[in-house]
Amino acid sequence: MSNTAIFLASAFYLALLFAIAYWGDRRAEQGRSLLKNPSIYALSLAVYCTSWTFYGSVGRAASTGVGFLPIYIGPTLTFLLGWFVIGKIVRISRKHRITSIADFVSSRYGKSHVLGGLVTIIAVVGIMPYISIQLKAVWTSYNVLVGTQHLSTPENLWDDKAFYVALMMAAFTILFGTRHIDATEQHEGMVTAIAFESMIKLLAFLAVGFFVSYSMFDGVSDIYARAAAHQDLSSLLTMSAVEGNWFSLTLLAMVVVIFLPRQFQVIVVENTDERHISQAVWLFPLYLLLINLFVLPIALGGLLYFDQGGVDADTFVLALPLAEGHPWLALFVFIGGLSAATGMVIVGAIALSTMICNDLVMPILLRYFKAKLEARRDMSMLLLFIRRMAILLILLLGYLYYRIIGESYALVTIGLVSFAAAAQFAPVILGGIYWKGGTQRGAIGGLLAGFLVWGYTLVLPSFALSDWLPIAFVNQGPFGIELLKPYNLFGMGGMDHISHALFWSMIANVGFYILISLFDHPSAIERIQATLFVEVDQQTAVNQNVGFWGAQVSVDELRDLCARYIGTNATQRAFYEHAQRREIDVETWDQAAPYTVRFCERLLAGAIGSASARVLVASVVKGKGASLDEMLEVLDEASHVIEYSHQLEQKSDALEQARNELQQANERLMQLDRLKDEFLSHVAHELRTPLTSIRGFTEILHDNPDLDMEQRQKFLQVMVEESQRLTRLINQVLDLARIESGRETWDISEVEMRDVIKHGVETLAQECEKENVELNVDVPKYLSLVLGDKDKLTQVVINLISNAQKIYKGKGGRIDIQLIDMGTHVRVAVKDQGPGLHEDELKLVFEKFYQAKQIGTGNPTGSGLGLAICQRIVSHLGGRIWVESEYGHGATFFFTVPFSDRALKT
Repeated sequence: MSNTAIFLASAFYLALLFAIAYWGDRRAEQGRSLLKNPSIYALSLAVYCTSWTFYGSVGRAASTGVGFLPIYIGPTLTFLLGWFVIGKIVRISRKHRITSIADFVSSRYGKSHVLGGLVTIIAVVGIMPYISIQLKAVWTSYNVLVGTQHLSTPENLWDDKAFYVALMMAAFTILFGTRHIDATEQHEGMVTAIAFESMIKLLAFLAVGFFVSYSMFDGVSDIYARAAAHQDLSSLLTMSAVEGNWFSLTLLAMVVVIFLPRQFQVIVVENTDERHISQAVWLFPLYLLLINLFVLPIALGGLLYFDQGGVDADTFVLALPLAEGHPWLALFVFIGGLSAATGMVIVGAIALSTMICNDLVMPILLRYFKAKLEARRDMSMLLLFIRRMAILLILLLGYLYYRIIGESYALVTIGLVSFAAAAQFAPVILGGIYWKGGTQRGAIGGLLAGFLVWGYTLVLPSFALSDWLPIAFVNQGPFGIELLKPYNLFGMGGMDHISHALFWSMIANVGFYILISLFDHPSAIERIQATLFVEVDQQTAVNQNVGFWGAQVSVDELRDLCARYIGTNATQRAFYEHAQRREIDVETWDQAAPYTVRFCERLLAGAIGSASARVLVASVVKGKGASLDEMLEVLDEASHVIEYSHQLEQKSDALEQARNELQQANERLMQLDRLKDEFLSHVAHELRTPLTSIRGFTEILHDNPDLDMEQRQKFLQVMVEESQRLTRLINQVLDLARIESGRETWDISEVEMRDVIKHGVETLAQECEKENVELNVDVPKYLSLVLGDKDKLTQVVINLISNAQKIYKGKGGRIDIQLIDMGTHVRVAVKDQGPGLHEDELKLVFEKFYQAKQIGTGNPTGSGLGLAICQRIVSHLGGRIWVESEYGHGATFFFTVPFSDRALKT
């Protein structure tokens, strides 16, 4: 086939990929994201199937029969059985705005830039063999098409066309993925293009599979029958040809399907909705099944057709159509292989360049060249330059590996070297999300140990086999020490090279990680991050402005900071859209609210990573911590009201005609005075009790240093619980003060009301079960999208259920929670079977400081602020809240929230 036809077809396909990516980005900018379709997300995961799958699987099947399957059985098992692990990693990443696998590891272990840099180095070095696979596959397949596959690799660099393939791939990846600095973590255009290329490579492989099976032979059964009758091929139809590494390869593939940098990028970073995983758990395994249907028939067909040998089994998918005079089918298959290679290169290089920029270069620049960086008005071009140079470096290193080692190994063998490198991330990530005891030093020690063993047992031997090191290093060990032979370390033989390297590297990795962690003393930030990651599903929703309450920074300062890193135009557009969403008057927009500071941090995170973004934002923000002063403001206001009532009483004789109005006002104010006194007494008691307890246990711990550890832990647990009790009381007072003063921030968006109720029930389920209180939930099966603040609505639901639970005083009972579609709004009802309320209490229960006395003891519970806060939240969201009760027959609390515009149109 002519070079012109191959070049034009390849150029057209790559241009089409670029156009699809551009279209995907434009749709996202218009608010019509294609990634809302879970099928696109699931198809993008097929970037796992690279040119290794396209060419190498056939080559492996030609020598081991079904021995190629573990590489695909592993991912299938991960998605079918380990979906909950993927879900947890996605939830953690979305909550902490993770941008890469290096960002994930560094954030878990105390937001360590050192650890992030180490992960980046391991990822870059480990991915080199994989990059070389793509270059080797594209170059080899091109030579097969033009009939020059038997030519040796040119000695001169400038005569090696594979070098130009590497440069073209680097240029295409730079154009594809670094056209501008992304202000978000997702690359929607890239994911859309990868989903498209996944379909192309699947169709291409199925096409050649059907051609070989039903055009060259009389079907798959015919191929199997001929192979079974062939003396040299019959063993390929049984397990006898399978190497003894089936289990280790399956386990390896189970791990790396998540932890290869490109897989982590598409599975975790590019995920826009956790619910998409539920479709991926069956669609991705189905894709793997389809693309492997004809692997063995093509391999056997090629061995039968080329029975005299002379054709590399890795190229059967091209050689067979060409031999039968179908060059256009061969060209389509070549495009499929090119698609598989470019997909891996694009996603892998973009993920690695982001890691190099955010976790390696930027921390160094911010640490040692901060003054020079602050002098630059525009950092965006520097960031783009770093990422583009990183992509070029990655491709050139991949080409260098191909030149040095690539010719000595088959595609599959090279790929497994990268797999073993990516597996080193598994212990620190899986341990990090399920074990609080893992520490930063333990993670560094484990990664370093595993990485060094991987290099010693796989990479260095490959250099020796390529004559770059003495072959005696492999055969006799360094300095003739046989116990250190890289393929037979410490005398352990009987395993293939990959299984051997995986065994020893995991022993070193896991061993150092656990041992160092057990004897290490983690810092406070490490313990905090460990809890946040491990207990991500036990944490209740928190305000997204935590950490910026009381922030003092101007909007111009934040705008200037962002402009330096993502460009002036992008910053101006982003801040304008933010102001529109928040209904902010830009003419008077001076001081930044906490949600604007958070918005600035998110904007920067897409350019330089979340950890560096946090550091930069903190450098321009001056803040203060919350204190009891804000709580006391509420009490001061009540005192002013009482003083006003006394003044009115003194003037009542002179204002006889206003006696009735004054008398009513006086009664109301006296009621407030009484409520205030009761509230002050209650707050004083609530504050004194935990403080006394904390002080008492503190003195015990201080005076008894030799107290046994079990008793110390018991006392510390009581102190933690009493501290939490104090925090809840103070938070309620502060919440009410912020809402009434207009200082509260509201995150208004579309909210699924069923999820709100589900979250509220799950939060209190364990406590209700302990008190034998049955929760009966009745919600519709269809969507209930309302316009509101998810955190605030959750707070309302939890408060109402908690109040109903307290009615029973541990004696057991039933609470009914119901969600009803009322046409223009939803209505939520929370019903208990307690003693109920008197008629005169039905409105008073929503007053500040009011506490109903219907529990049975006559003594109120709580602070008297919960329902008042609920009433203000619901009113702000355009709904209303009320209670219906007949004394002696329980009470039902209702509240409504309007549907969103999109929900009303459906």
